[in-house]
This record gives sequence, structure tokens and C-alpha cells, in this order.
Amino acid sequence: MSAALRTQGLSKVFGAFKANSDITLSFEVGARHALIGPNGAGKTTFINLLMGALPPSAGEVFLGEEKITSLPQHARVKRGMTRTFQINTLFPGLTVLESVVLACCERDDEGSTWWRTVSTARRQIDEALQILGLLRLGSDAAVETRNLPYGKQRLLEIALALATRPKVLLLDEPAAGIPAAESAELFSVIASLPSDVCIVFIELVLEILVELLVLLELLELFVVVTVAAALERPVHRRHTGEHRYLRLRLSPND
Repeated sequence: MSAALRTQGLSKVFGAFKANSDITLSFEVGARHALIGPNGAGKTTFINLLMGALPPSAGEVFLGEEKITSLPQHARVKRGMTRTFQINTLFPGLTVLESVVLACCERDDEGSTWWRTVSTARRQIDEALQILGLLRLGSDAAVETRNLPYGKQRLLEIALALATRPKVLLLDEPAAGIPAAESAELFSVIASLPSDVCIVFIELVLEILVELLVLLELLELFVVVTVAAALERPVHRRHTGEHRYLRLRLSPND
């Protein structure tokens, strides 16, 4: 299967500190992957390199067959890669539906058409309602974002990401700050996202990924652990500075 996203020798150095070193990975179309490791392991730095928020010290990033290493963030989004953040970046005064419609309008280069009201964007409204239905937010369409429970705010951020029609979706700790009672719904929704979208999760807690794993037929983990840590499972290993990068393929029956 062809790669939706791949890196070749990707590295990021801050002075004498190697945050990422010589990372070569390939993410297949429609696959689900997880990037897990402790604080400071370089997970978010890696996502920032993929999205263009940080320039790499070395290496390349490819979206499909196109080299995008030098492209700015907005150009990568236009080409089909988007992300969510650890901390919500939403519009608290807008309703759930207005937020997603505006994201659809921006994708269609209609965001600067100031003389049109949101209510006239019929095509984008219909698409936004479909996205909200997929994420089980349809009943909250008229609710102001500030009044949503935090778990639903996380779902809304994913809805905004889906409004860009991504080929690759990067989720940075999507369960961060969500009460355990609300996390099950979040994981169930993530598991039902479109099968043609490649999804890469960042997570700090292995137990959260195990909970998500039971909803997926297969999950690939790209694990970032300290050199002192040990794994009993046989894996391919590549030593990179102060951390070790490991790839695991797990099934729900493991």
C-alpha cells in the first residue's frame, strides 16, 4: 500500500539537545498509528516538524509523493494534512455549527467573503452537519462552544480538522483533560473516523491507548522510550541520541 505520509532522516536539534534524530517512518493510507512516550521524548516536536511549525535541522517530509519539507503550515493543510492540539483552540462565542461552517468556508477559499453571512453558505452548512453527525455532535449544533462539556470540545476540534478534508490527521493527546466518564465516547468516535484518512495519535499514557486499541482492528505504535527502559516484545530498534525509537504492531488479541 502506498504511503500517505513518510519521513526520511528527519532531525531537530536545539543547540546541543537532539529532540528528534534521524527519524525515517512511513504511514500508510487509511492506517491508524500511535506515537507514545514520556514528556520530553520529542513527540510534539515530531508533529511540529511534520506540520511545518518547526523547520527540520535535517531530513525530509513527504505527503504522498510530494516533498513538502519547505512548505508553510497552511500549504500543508491545503494539500491534505492537519492536526489538533493538546490545548483546545476554538471560538468560544460561536455555535458548534458556525465553527465548522467557517472551517469549511476557509477550506473553499470563501473565508474572506465578508459580505456573505454564514447562513447563506448552504453547501458548507450541509457538509458541516454531516461532520457533526459523524462526531455525534448533531444535537449540539446550536450550542455555543463555551457551553460544551470539555470532552465535546475535543470532538469539535476534531470536527474542525475534518472540515479541511484531510488525507492525514494528527491528533495531539486527544484525551488530554477529559474525565474518564467522557473518554469512552471520544475513543468510539475516533475509531469510526473515515477509513481513508491516515490517523496518527500522540499519547502520553499507554493505558489510554490500550482502551482505544480494543475499538480498532489494528493499531501501530511508534514508541519513544528512554534508553534505560526495557520492552520484552521483540521489535526493530534504532538508537537516536538519548531516546530509543521502537515500532510495534499490536492487535486487540495480543
